Amino acid sequence: MTFDRPMYPYGMAAAFVLFLASGFAAAPTSWQSVGPGGGGALFQPSINPHDGDEIFVGCDMGELFRTEDFGQSWNPIHFMETQGGRSSKVQFTSDASIAYCVGASTIGGTEAWFPAVSTDGGATWSATAVDPTFGETYQLFADPDSTTRLIVTDYRRMYYSGDGGATFAERWDNPSDGIHIGGVFWDGASIYAGTNAGLLVSANGGASFSLDGTAGIGGGETIFSFCGAKESGTTRLWAMTATSGVWGGIAVEEFFYWNKNVYSLDVGGTWIQRQTGLPAGDGNAFAWIDCAQNDIDTAWVSGQAASEHPLLYRTTNGGASWSAAIATVGNVNVSTGWAGDGGDRGWWYGAGTTGFDVSPNDPDRAAFSDYGFVHVTDDGGTTWSQAYVDPATANAQGANTPTRQYYGGIGLENTSCWNLTWFDADTVWASFTDIRGVRTEDGGDTWGFDYSGHTENTSYDCVIHPNTGTAYMATSTVHDLHKTPYLLDSRIQNQDGRILYSTDEGETWSVLHNLGLPVFDLDIDPGNPNTMYAAVVDPSAGGIYRIDDIHTPGSSSFTHLTDPPRTQGRAYAVKVLDDGTLVCTFSGRRDAGSFTDSAGVFVSADGGASWADRTHANMHYYTKDIVVDPHDPAQNTWYAGVWGGWGGPAATNNDAGGLYRTTDRGANWTRIFQKHRVTGCTVNPNDADEAYVTTETEGLWYSDDFTAATPAFSLLMSYPFGHPEKVFFNPHDATEVWITSFGHGIRIGQTAGVPVELDVFDVD
Repeated sequence: MTFDRPMYPYGMAAAFVLFLASGFAAAPTSWQSVGPGGGGALFQPSINPHDGDEIFVGCDMGELFRTEDFGQSWNPIHFMETQGGRSSKVQFTSDASIAYCVGASTIGGTEAWFPAVSTDGGATWSATAVDPTFGETYQLFADPDSTTRLIVTDYRRMYYSGDGGATFAERWDNPSDGIHIGGVFWDGASIYAGTNAGLLVSANGGASFSLDGTAGIGGGETIFSFCGAKESGTTRLWAMTATSGVWGGIAVEEFFYWNKNVYSLDVGGTWIQRQTGLPAGDGNAFAWIDCAQNDIDTAWVSGQAASEHPLLYRTTNGGASWSAAIATVGNVNVSTGWAGDGGDRGWWYGAGTTGFDVSPNDPDRAAFSDYGFVHVTDDGGTTWSQAYVDPATANAQGANTPTRQYYGGIGLENTSCWNLTWFDADTVWASFTDIRGVRTEDGGDTWGFDYSGHTENTSYDCVIHPNTGTAYMATSTVHDLHKTPYLLDSRIQNQDGRILYSTDEGETWSVLHNLGLPVFDLDIDPGNPNTMYAAVVDPSAGGIYRIDDIHTPGSSSFTHLTDPPRTQGRAYAVKVLDDGTLVCTFSGRRDAGSFTDSAGVFVSADGGASWADRTHANMHYYTKDIVVDPHDPAQNTWYAGVWGGWGGPAATNNDAGGLYRTTDRGANWTRIFQKHRVTGCTVNPNDADEAYVTTETEGLWYSDDFTAATPAFSLLMSYPFGHPEKVFFNPHDATEVWITSFGHGIRIGQTAGVPVELDVFDVD
């Protein structure tokens, strides 16, 4: 069948009306990415044959990163154009201006994966005219010698386009296992696609495909990765196979644990096994094979070693023999960042290669991604360089990576940061997921793991005693608390967490209380700063806890306060007002599928002995942060973020998302901003009319008339990521705005201080 239906926009920037707004006195026009670099899973690097210094790499947190200087700096494609993921391998064409990839959009809570195209060399992206998969694109391959020939798959079908995505026609269907394409080699009218169904070949320029019956590959083996090259009239195909099944949409993690074989085929001959020199079994697992398209003798394989280090081998004699192309033990031929043999994290952190690419026209230029980082070589693997921290702060090859060093970020920030805590103008603690947390001692220029005593997966919050300067930190063994995948009881029960303290600005952490439960939020009582409250997450023991005598750790004690009505352990935020009133939010919970009536805003005037339910009807299922307006001396004005859910008994549940305001401590609420999922807001402590609002999928929003009954909000297009978490005004520099995010680290914006013009999108 042929599809010529117009492509729906998936929230693309082109679908929105651009307008100019003036009078934004403080909103930054650009945001600098800062942090330690890397730390989150990256996938499918792709090197531009027209410019070997340009690489794209996708991230499961939503970024499609781009470097134009071979990994010395990175920038993400704006989330409104396309987002990245596991399958977002950029495909270059014969025209340096035109490229394709699997694009993504999650804007407004509707997830879609679609064929995307760039016509300006990868700077901007949009959807192709037609999507034959209706938002469920799995893979995309483009002919490097054309600008219009594409292959696209959904779970089970392969489609072909000869006109750049204006139309598509179905060319293959594998209903039993779906279709996985390990790679495509384009040779004029001949097209070779290595798939889990076998080698699909077209001899008529994509008009039809059929399975090739060439002998040589063992029975029951399935192609996972595939590439090809042509030189001096010889076309050579390479395949990496598995002895277990491969299905449509298979993740590389599945493949790391299966036995593999490597084969080559000179078209017209038979498949020949090419294993000499490759390590066998015992936990060594290859996943990728790749080559330059103009060199039939040089090929690379990569995967994961038994030690959970990256595994790379190379042949220069057509597969007759293979030699190791990286030596990770002792970092023999690798310049490292903070992760490497002996470092703050070992090679095990990044583990095996989650993607590997050889430049299509240079067999010596290659890049691999893993679960934290990118590394590159331009000399055939003789040496490798890290590509996630400033080269000036990198570590030399041939020696163990030192610990507790500081590194400059270069934009490849793809880890979740929850909170920021200033000890002074230069020293800041950043609470992170997976990498636990990092410190800076130079105001954010460089960051490092210069601390001890904190070993759990995540730090969520950190507060400082107003008299002693002691810091207290909430930690957990489970990450991503209160995000949609972690709303089931099974995802958070039997987890661990502690409250730690530090008396030396975060260099050394000790246990104040081992609650044995994840701790998400902390607040110190302003009227009695030796008392602190904690929001704890657990299906049975979660709730609000009071910790007394925090200034004397040896004798400090904690008490689980009475649970607010309806709640089921999902404590999110806790605030102590100046008069001692406790205000807290509880977030979402799901049973097998639906949200339960467990969330909301609750107030206690008697120290948590009893609670009043101050929950708006739309807050019963997925409430997030609660913010007390700093400009209301009576502390009666609050703002609550709400996410939309699904499956709840209330008709408003799905459309409940937004920012809500109360001026009477929750007795009445008004929704002042409606979006699918709003996490919270930050009001400028020096300007009551200025506020920033963070969302899950719709970016960063700004208001300069926040005190109005119905404030106006505009999307700040200068911030490129779709899921900002929290906004902070630097307490030591009123011109700086810092933003944490769920998957994009930290960015710092410099306020203009005078009226400026901003390009924004009005998407209301």
